[in-house]
Amino acid sequence: MAAPGARVGRMSDRRAEWERERLDPALQRAPERKQSFSTMSDMPIERLYGPWSVPPDAEARVGFPGEPPFTRGIHPTGYRSRLWTMRMFAGFGSAEDTNQRFHQLLAAGQTGLSIAYDMPTLYGYDTDDPEAEGEFGTCGVGVSSLADMEVLLDGLPLDKVSTSMTINSPAAPIWAMYIVAAEKTGVSRDRLEGTLQNDILKEFIAQKEFLFPPEPSMRLVTDTIEFGTREMPRWNTISISGYHIREAGSTAVQELAFTIADGMAYVEHALERGLRVDDFAPRLSFFFNSHSDFFEEIAKFRASRRIWHDLMTKRYGAENERSAWMRFHTQTAGVSLSPQQPLNNLTRVALQALAGVLGGTQSLHTDAYDEALAVPTAEAALLALRQQQVIAEESGVDATVDPLGGSWFVEALTDETERQVWRYIDEIDRRGGMVPAIAEGYPQREIADAAYRYQREFDAGERRIVGVNAYVDESEETTVPVLAVPAGSLERQLARLERTRRERDAEAVEAALAGLRDSATRPGSTETNLMPHFLRAAEAYATLGEMCGVLRGVFGEYREPVAV
Repeated sequence: MAAPGARVGRMSDRRAEWERERLDPALQRAPERKQSFSTMSDMPIERLYGPWSVPPDAEARVGFPGEPPFTRGIHPTGYRSRLWTMRMFAGFGSAEDTNQRFHQLLAAGQTGLSIAYDMPTLYGYDTDDPEAEGEFGTCGVGVSSLADMEVLLDGLPLDKVSTSMTINSPAAPIWAMYIVAAEKTGVSRDRLEGTLQNDILKEFIAQKEFLFPPEPSMRLVTDTIEFGTREMPRWNTISISGYHIREAGSTAVQELAFTIADGMAYVEHALERGLRVDDFAPRLSFFFNSHSDFFEEIAKFRASRRIWHDLMTKRYGAENERSAWMRFHTQTAGVSLSPQQPLNNLTRVALQALAGVLGGTQSLHTDAYDEALAVPTAEAALLALRQQQVIAEESGVDATVDPLGGSWFVEALTDETERQVWRYIDEIDRRGGMVPAIAEGYPQREIADAAYRYQREFDAGERRIVGVNAYVDESEETTVPVLAVPAGSLERQLARLERTRRERDAEAVEAALAGLRDSATRPGSTETNLMPHFLRAAEAYATLGEMCGVLRGVFGEYREPVAV
């Protein structure tokens, strides 16, 4: 067998011959549609890829599935042994409304739960707070106390399914309510499986649903990592999230770079707390966006595993192989959905979901076609779940591991994505890490610049969106049913909150909140970990607003100083 260099040389000679005899005459007859082609991240795409497109040692960096550096996946058998978890994001109205939706999705074949909370809950307010007026249940479920959480989880097999909770600043008190509610049904905390999003840095970068300043916010995250490491071995205490960074307008490269840099910050804070990297790192998880540039997304997912492996082993000294696993959930790109010709969104989501699967995701949410208009209807959510099931059962992509591995194009794009991500990580290191970089506004500016460039390309027609700036049909009318919060949901939720406050032990509530306040005023440490206080407060039926009110009084509220 010829050496790799000899093979590349022969192919390069053949390429020159092909260009002379085939390509040049073809270009004279029909010039290419554009002067240059590129990904959404503006990475140039060559006309043709071949052995010359990858380095001579490419095979070592690609490797095999289930072995470092995990380019081809963290499991040797891919989806042949176990499919990805189908975890549809759901939540609206009252706890009763969302509980009913969960039962419907599980009956339809969903294999994991994912809770969306409404805006007051995300900001740490009770449903009856004046700040919550008009926002109840419109983008998720309202949860004000353990009483709501008990209704939300009623009848769900918490010992058999994992639960993801998308909440950040108030993540710790909401998690405490979930733990207490589960234990009241007889499921001990060490048996619970799930993921807490709990990624506050991406809030400062992109989503802006922050409550407290960065340092106390990082303390809360570290408290949850420490508590979960010691008491909840099957729970992912943080889902380091690129999804919202991408939705804010970043490129795929920026999404991956800033997400990994956030992960580095969480690792470093946990190490400063005194935790061993191999004790907590195996339970770190990630959350990525799968956007519309099909091959770029696949390359992004493959590069993510390689970068994280190198960081965890070389920088942080992880010895347990699982500590270096990049495990991630994927959601299709909500920002790509259009209210114009909304049925086109079905095609967008199917392609984005397929990219996530080909990229090796561990779990997947497919957006419903009507999400550009409102929270999905039950029918639209079911159809979105069916898209995953069709991919799993009918496409055949589960039959072999990393089916695009070895593609010269995909491998070259994976390499280039990795190179560009490392450049960002080096720049963030130069600025002292992600927390100082955020304080300077560095990632915020980079995202804003990328979003502006994309908008200019869209306005100029260089980026074409079917039904929006291409193939527009002004006469077309598509009526899509829109979900509304059911009549009586708000009243039911308010009545439960009033009853909870009236019937609970007021002295127990005050004692729990006093303990929370006392520990919060002292520096963060193992001895002052706030999770035990949140659990006591939840057990006493203290409300979310009361617990967050204590923290607002101690930590203050954050106001972003950077304008981008």
